[in-house]
Amino acid sequence: MRDYVAKNEKTLRGDQIAPLYGDYDRHMTAPLRTERLLIRDWGTDDAEAAFAVYGSPEVARWLTPVMRTVDDVSAMRSVLEAWVEAQPNLIPPAGRWAVVRETDGQVIGGLSLRLLPPFEEDFELNWQLRPDAWGQGYATEASRALISWAFSQGLEELFAVARPSNQRAIQTARRLGMEWVGETDKYYELRLQAFRLRPGDM
Repeated sequence: MRDYVAKNEKTLRGDQIAPLYGDYDRHMTAPLRTERLLIRDWGTDDAEAAFAVYGSPEVARWLTPVMRTVDDVSAMRSVLEAWVEAQPNLIPPAGRWAVVRETDGQVIGGLSLRLLPPFEEDFELNWQLRPDAWGQGYATEASRALISWAFSQGLEELFAVARPSNQRAIQTARRLGMEWVGETDKYYELRLQAFRLRPGDM
């Protein structure tokens, strides 16, 4: 299941991180809370809930980079094991987190920060929600919290990319205040709409 850890997700030993990337907090040391949501690390116990997200063809068809649909809960658990293992060694503040709805404690989606290929200099924000959680503002709410945390770690800008036909993701990027910077094919070997956000844009 290692292919579910994106090929561009460079990892480093702990003693390599500080000299290259300064004083970023290596880990999100406490969950983030919003009015309705909790953003926390994934665990292997989340396999069934995560499968409702990443096992959905409606979600998988939009993922960048391309990630095949997870076949079953057992396969999802293997994916989560790979994510959990990789998390401590991702270049900070990169990572993957579960999005939990506070009212019922259900995991309804995921968020991630990762370096964009091919130059691995720019951080990408992305979000996924299970289909029955769409249209309720959760992606925007969770992403705003993660953006604020990422900028508090010293990031100077964040990017989001979306397929041109993924109007839901494009609308979310705009609600987040992201600026459209053009269409590109340099990321993930796909033609994508690119958006950028800087601290002064918030």
